[in-house]
Parts: sequence; structure tokens; C-alpha cells
Amino acid sequence: MDPFARTIDAAKKYVVSSTLDRVDWNAELVRGDLREAVLQLKREPGKGLGVGGVKLPLALAELGLIDEYEFVVQPTLAGHGPTLFAGLSQRIDLKLVSRLEFGSGAVAMRYEPRR
Repeated sequence: MDPFARTIDAAKKYVVSSTLDRVDWNAELVRGDLREAVLQLKREPGKGLGVGGVKLPLALAELGLIDEYEFVVQPTLAGHGPTLFAGLSQRIDLKLVSRLEFGSGAVAMRYEPRR
């Protein structure tokens, strides 16, 4: 197993769902008030929380709970698929914190919201 797979396999995961009854793969189901659940997780020790998907980042952005955004741009045009943050109710201005180019041509950019 490569280092990334070992890391993601061992990491504690949280699944936000109103339809699932249970989860597996070292995961905990998060239900109820999203704001309170995330604020509680942010108070726990650790290196922060990573978020994936399309709906959850939108909900967290609307609640003002994202401290840092990291976008990885791949050198491929798909021409289809979901749009990240589609339907955001108000603009969020971001400040570039760092930028990293990979040999593959991908570029990772980290941003913080301007407050």
C-alpha cells in the first residue's frame, strides 16, 4: 500500500448524511445541526479537517466555517460534471496563501477568506 493510501485508510473520517443509518471505514456519522457539529470537531485536537464532495463544501462556505480553501487544478478539460460552489448565496473574496506546481502540470493553490 502506498503512503497516501495508508494515510487515508488510517485517518478518522466523518460522514455528513441525513439518510445513512451507519458508516464504516474508520468513519463516524455526523447528524443534526451542521454548524454545531463542525464547530465541535474544530475544537478537538489535530491538524484540521479536510472536506470533499460538492454539497458539503457549499454548505460549510454558506455557514462561514471554511478557514482555508485548497484547489488543485489538473491539466485536463472534462467539459462536464458538477460545479464547485454552484448556488453560493454571496461572493467570498479569497487571498492566495501558497501555490505549488507539480511535474504533472497540476497546480495546488491555497487560499484564505478575506475577513
